Amino acid sequence: MRILITGATGLIGSSLTRQLLNLSHEITVLSRNVTKARNQFGEKVSYWPSLNEIRSLDGFDAVINLAGEPIADKRWSKAQKDRLCRSRWELTERLAALINASSTPPSVLISGSAVGFYGDQGQAVVTEDESPHNEFTHQLCQRWESLALRAQSSETRVCLLRTGVVLAPKGGALAKMLPPFRLGIGGPIGDGRQYLPWIHIEDMVNGIIYLLDHPPLSGAFNMVAPYPVHNEQFTATLAKVLDRPAFLRAPAFAMRLLMGEAAVLVLGGQRAVPRKLEEAGFSFRFFELEQALDDVINQQA
Repeated sequence: MRILITGATGLIGSSLTRQLLNLSHEITVLSRNVTKARNQFGEKVSYWPSLNEIRSLDGFDAVINLAGEPIADKRWSKAQKDRLCRSRWELTERLAALINASSTPPSVLISGSAVGFYGDQGQAVVTEDESPHNEFTHQLCQRWESLALRAQSSETRVCLLRTGVVLAPKGGALAKMLPPFRLGIGGPIGDGRQYLPWIHIEDMVNGIIYLLDHPPLSGAFNMVAPYPVHNEQFTATLAKVLDRPAFLRAPAFAMRLLMGEAAVLVLGGQRAVPRKLEEAGFSFRFFELEQALDDVINQQA
């Protein structure tokens, strides 16, 4: 396949791009920083610095859209919320327009989203059919998804990736968690009862490729492992894998002071399960959190 990828230098995109290259696909990477992308992938891929001169996506078999400003790196000021939205919405809208302008459009658009689509769902089991709570994360993801769905037609199917916390050897949420836990000063956040939907990077990448390779599949997919855990269970398991204590609880009020409105990312949660992915026949390698954490921390170190 000839595949266009946005967000290829990110946590998911970098692993996915390497795996697709290993599978002998022809890859074009869209990146504002072509030098950074070339340092990662060399001359095995083609590079586009922008879509400004592009009039259609004729010749591509698939588009995988993973670009977006990291959601948890800064407090959600009005300006930061705008950046978070624009970094997702504008590119997705442009890609959908290019697909619609193509005489032979790509057969699939796989576009990013997040379990934040649902808002804070408490203890309820969250499948792809769950009604969302109207919070900022839902508003962000709902618009993101609706723009991607503009590309849907009889010739192009659209798959939406409602992704949880991706566990990887380097980068992502785990990289921020590890330093205090390695010092023995980690612990649960708030009451620790909020659910944390997670997925191992290998299952995330293989799940995307599964969607790519199975033409009947379309719509939203929860990209999470089958067994989400409470925050307190996650922290206890992480501490066990690191052979460190985990008893210093971070109070909810302290997280709100530190993160502002963005504290909902760690104080709220979703008991999301991958119903549609499993019904489609995808097989996870990492079901248990301890197995996944041990792999990314100890086996791939």
